[in-house]
Amino acid sequence: MVFCKNLHKYYGHLHVVKGINLEISSGEILAITGESGAGKSTLLQLLGTLDKPSQGEISIHNTSILELSANKIAAFRNKELGFVFQFHQLLPEFTALENAMMPGLIAKMGKQKAALRAQELLDYLGLSDRIHHKPKQLSGGEQQRVAIARAQFNKPRVIFADEPTGNLDTQNAELIQEYFLKMRDDFGQTFVIVTHNMSLANIADRKLQMCDGNLVLSAS
Repeated sequence: MVFCKNLHKYYGHLHVVKGINLEISSGEILAITGESGAGKSTLLQLLGTLDKPSQGEISIHNTSILELSANKIAAFRNKELGFVFQFHQLLPEFTALENAMMPGLIAKMGKQKAALRAQELLDYLGLSDRIHHKPKQLSGGEQQRVAIARAQFNKPRVIFADEPTGNLDTQNAELIQEYFLKMRDDFGQTFVIVTHNMSLANIADRKLQMCDGNLVLSAS
């Protein structure tokens, strides 16, 4: 599903990602752990097409990403990939429903159809009674579930999550873990998760540790 070969990323003279080779299977949950500054988030951004590598190859679902134009990469990203971040990045002036339906509106889907899809996802994530609330009226865990609904909108093949439980208490973090497992089982999705939360990492099929720009098998 996700493949990279000899992946490097430089920022000036700083070598952040150092020749990584990685293959992630369809339906796999992969957790990437490691100290701050090890290159985890940079690797996630490269694999998720949010940044371009300095060198190397990336393929997602048999599509060679770096051979696409910027517009085609953006279209591929919107259709095939979903993103969940530590900070929910919800639009404060819009309701949970409106935030969740944003990818559909961007893709020029009809407003009614987009609302129905967003409602379906919010119901799935246990937010049926919160759809008309704005982010400031929601708890941190509820906001993160709205962000997950938004990431799920276009039925992506891969979801990239960067510290998705980083701002949550233990109870809400465990709920997010349960939903990730449920979504993988229900929808067959692939998850690539960067996290410091070892409880979250432990639900993964495979754990890798990032150390000084390289990936190694996690010992824990």
